[in-house]
Amino acid sequence: MGKTHIIVGASSVGIATAKLLVSQGEHVRLVSRKGSGPDLHGVEQVAADATDADQLTGLASNAEALYVCAAPPYDRWPQDWPLLASALLTTAERTGAVLVSHSNAYGYGPVTQPMTEQTPTAAQHPKLRIRADIWHQALALHEAGRIRATEVRASDHIQPNSVFALALCKPLLEGKKAVSPIPLDVPHSWTSVDDAARLLIAVATDERAWGKVWHAPTNPPLTARELVMRFCEVENLPTPRLSAIPYPLLWTLGLFMPMLREMRATRYQFAQPFILDSTASAQVFGLTPMPFEEALRDTARMLRTP
Repeated sequence: MGKTHIIVGASSVGIATAKLLVSQGEHVRLVSRKGSGPDLHGVEQVAADATDADQLTGLASNAEALYVCAAPPYDRWPQDWPLLASALLTTAERTGAVLVSHSNAYGYGPVTQPMTEQTPTAAQHPKLRIRADIWHQALALHEAGRIRATEVRASDHIQPNSVFALALCKPLLEGKKAVSPIPLDVPHSWTSVDDAARLLIAVATDERAWGKVWHAPTNPPLTARELVMRFCEVENLPTPRLSAIPYPLLWTLGLFMPMLREMRATRYQFAQPFILDSTASAQVFGLTPMPFEEALRDTARMLRTP
């Protein structure tokens, strides 16, 4: 039996990565707490605790690559990510599998210029720093020759389970009014989960990618309002009247709703331009982003699927 690709986390990106790998004839072991995932030939769904390094090592003993696509509850990042990262780093060292992490741009902190892979990870807030700190741990082990590691960073995703899809697209598909928890008229980068998956697979087996960060293929920025309008055009929905929740009200609602409370730390990403430059992945791997219209159709399909 050939090598297996281990994906930790049945998130939207994890599932997209699994589907793409099996379409290429690869065998995938998708590890999550509930053993969930797509019912596809070539995808082995495994229920396991990925914070258990011994259990994860057993599952990854013949792994080509170990993809980190986990999505712990947003309000539990400080508790869950360190335990998960420790097990993943240990497993990568024990098995020799390439550690391929799907991450975000939070570690850069507030920025005034488009973010490239050379932008310093200057965030100060613990929530924003946590994934960047984990990458630096992985990079130190990589540079010491103990593991092989690479990381793909994406901006906010278009497809579920994203703020854009759940807060704006889902109500509109249901014929309801959409009230946005984010500012509507600030340029922002949006990444398709499929584009993140394509880059994860590309960097997993390409030695040029190891020991480096790469930005997922991402289209030029649009405001949330512009993206919603495109979504309505693609789905032949009526032109919506959009409104945003005033920040003082959002802050108050956060006292009672953990998800909204956690969004306080990342509000700067929507209150000022937040632009991800993915030129490097295009130049090195020849990857270009999925057209917005295709990604938005995919968003609607996923939202309509029970």
